[in-house]
Amino acid sequence: MKKIEDEEETTWGSQFIKACMLHPTKNEEGDIEDIEPMDGLMHFLCIGWKLLFSLVPPPHYFGGWACFVISLVFIGVLTAVVGEFANLFGCVLGVKPSVTAITFVALGTSLPDTFASMVAAKQEKYADSAIGNVTGSNSVNVFLGLGLSWVVAVLFNENPEAPYFVPAGALGFSVALFIMCAIICIVILLIRRSVVGGELGGTTYGRTISCIGLCSLWGFYIVFSILQAYGVLGEMSFGITDDFITAPENKANYMCYSGNKM
Repeated sequence: MKKIEDEEETTWGSQFIKACMLHPTKNEEGDIEDIEPMDGLMHFLCIGWKLLFSLVPPPHYFGGWACFVISLVFIGVLTAVVGEFANLFGCVLGVKPSVTAITFVALGTSLPDTFASMVAAKQEKYADSAIGNVTGSNSVNVFLGLGLSWVVAVLFNENPEAPYFVPAGALGFSVALFIMCAIICIVILLIRRSVVGGELGGTTYGRTISCIGLCSLWGFYIVFSILQAYGVLGEMSFGITDDFITAPENKANYMCYSGNKM
């Protein structure tokens, strides 16, 4: 009830004041938690973003819909800006687009989801919100992202009678490697649920091992995807390739990603 009353008393002005303030807080048990040095550093580094997101309407305005819609707009704009800066950074360094996509751009667009999961894990009693945010976000990226891309491809296909393909390039190997790492991640979560009783929590030793294991999966995926993109692992390709489309028996019948007849 106190949380609901506090939200009802929140105004746009109080949001800006709260964004600028840093003070000890109370946890769910009522114990006072002092400010750590890292908290002060992060507050200093993020105060600009805190003030920017204070423009979002308070949760109780218009039944919460104003906060929901404006928050989505802010997150979308922030993700687009961070992703564009990451893409430009990779271009300046001369990194291949496929490598930039799975490193800089992926990190930039996933950081909001990462922090959202962290906040959910801290504030909620159970890990459902944190894990659900990860799976839900990736579902949107995969299903909606691919779906919209192919809708655009269908609309702009000049010759509907000719099959339309996008060469896989390094993406096929990257996706296959990701699926393998994702399966291992799910197995780890299932083991933790069986042994610890939940995806999060447990002993310090167990949490450390799980953290190292999951981070190692990400490192494994990045390293081997980069090696394959630069040809260190040899010719390892999955899906439609440029050679398939440009083959004499195929080039008269297929449309390439450029939209032109081969």
